[in-house]
Amino acid sequence: MLTPKKVKYRKWQTGRMSLKRRSSPDTRGVTVAFGSHGLKATAPARVKSNQIEAARRVISRTLGKTGKAWIRIFPDRPYTAKAAEVGMGKGKGDLQGYVFEVRPGRILFEVEGVSDEVAREALRKASTKLPVKAKVVLRDPA
Repeated sequence: MLTPKKVKYRKWQTGRMSLKRRSSPDTRGVTVAFGSHGLKATAPARVKSNQIEAARRVISRTLGKTGKAWIRIFPDRPYTAKAAEVGMGKGKGDLQGYVFEVRPGRILFEVEGVSDEVAREALRKASTKLPVKAKVVLRDPA
C-alpha cells in the first residue's frame, strides 16, 4: 500500500468542504503528461491507498509486459476510525490509513506502450476499482 515515509502530523482534521467547493474542477494534474491514455476523474471522492493499489494491479495485469503505467496520485491524508461498538466521546479514533482527495478533472492513472483497445480496457477495469466516476482520455497532440 502507498503510505508517506514521514508525516508532520499523525492525525488531520476532517476538512469537510461544501459540495460546491468539492465539485469545483481541479487546477493541477489535469493533463495527460506521461502516457498516451489517461483516466480522468469526473466527480469528487476520497480514494484510499488500497483502492489505488487494486487499480494499479489490474492495469499492470491487463497491459502485460510491453505496457507502462503511471500513478498520478499519492495518498498523503490520514483518516481515522473508532473501533466497532465504541461509544461517542473519549477522543479521536486510531489511524486507519491514508487517502487522496480527488476533485473533478484530475488525471489518476496513465498508460502507454499498448494498443488503443488494450489501454482503454485497462483503464476501464481500473475505474471500476475506484470510488470515483472517471473517463478515459487521450493525450492532446502537441
